[in-house]
Amino acid sequence: MKKTFLFLVFFTLTAQTLLGRAKNVILFLGDAGGIPTLSIASIYKYNDPQKLFIQHLPHIALMDTSAADEWVTDSAAGMSAIVTGQKTNNGVLSQSATAVRGKEDGEILETILEYAEQHGLSTGVLSNMDMTDATPAACYAHSNDRSFSAAIFAQILTPRFGDGVDLVIGGGRKEILTATEKIGLSIASALSQRGYAFYDSIQSITGNERRVVALFDNGEFDVSYATERAIHILSRNPKGYFLMVEWDMHPDNLKAGLNHVIEMDNTIRKIAQSANKETLLLFTADHSFDIRLRGGKRGVPLSLEPGEKHGLQSAAEDIRMEDGHTGEQVLVAAQGPGSEQVHGFILNTDLFHIMMAAYGWGK
Repeated sequence: MKKTFLFLVFFTLTAQTLLGRAKNVILFLGDAGGIPTLSIASIYKYNDPQKLFIQHLPHIALMDTSAADEWVTDSAAGMSAIVTGQKTNNGVLSQSATAVRGKEDGEILETILEYAEQHGLSTGVLSNMDMTDATPAACYAHSNDRSFSAAIFAQILTPRFGDGVDLVIGGGRKEILTATEKIGLSIASALSQRGYAFYDSIQSITGNERRVVALFDNGEFDVSYATERAIHILSRNPKGYFLMVEWDMHPDNLKAGLNHVIEMDNTIRKIAQSANKETLLLFTADHSFDIRLRGGKRGVPLSLEPGEKHGLQSAAEDIRMEDGHTGEQVLVAAQGPGSEQVHGFILNTDLFHIMMAAYGWGK
């Protein structure tokens, strides 16, 4: 019996060694990129519902997206669950479910980015949306209301763990500057004092910087180039890095949303094919969206022209849509060390624990 037990311990430790731990984690987040949106985007681009690269990653699961208080989540609660391992209420960023939106703080929930900071890794957030919007903000900030833009951005300068996020690339420049000026915060000088290079264009990022904040008025920049720049900067840390890359896939602007799916999928393909064996790569969505394919023929390009109304908002001739989030499960797809834990039906909170385990950090 003792020999059997010792063998099992040896086998488990050997298996963990062979599988290895993740030195780096890249979390790709398709905002509103639910399964219907992915399927329609694949048909739109490839005339086939299963031609996206992410649909063929080696490990996949279906993930619940519900918030602590409602079945249908917003991005704040959805992303907070993913990066903290605990569900919170809609509108709340990385605080516990005791928070009352806009009125009362809950317990501060440490995020995967902040754990990475504590372990000496480099960290980054990248998004084509406002950098104080819910998805990127949930990684580095804690607030009982996602709408407190100035106070949220200020937390980049006053980190709770480590020396704070190292790389920030995203939209919302004008709005963020306006909001922070109202509270007497001069971003340019404050960032300079903290050792950040501060840019207003993606082309300004050379890759030689140690810490970068790049904010743009327009979110339509090259996601592939930005991700490569981010990885180049973060990977100089021999301890590794954590990077979150968000791309807006909301299909309420149908063509833009579907094109964003294709852009991110192509970026993930490129990064996945060049990633080393120490990198865990994940794709998921914070929530799904109310879009449905209701027509179309094989071999005929999917029409995105406005269609006849059918009692619902009709986005195109073959597509019906209502402008809102929905509560069905979303895809999680993964490759790299720790990705074998992505299977079956999981909770959005499970993704945090999968990332933590991949790094070898108990929680």
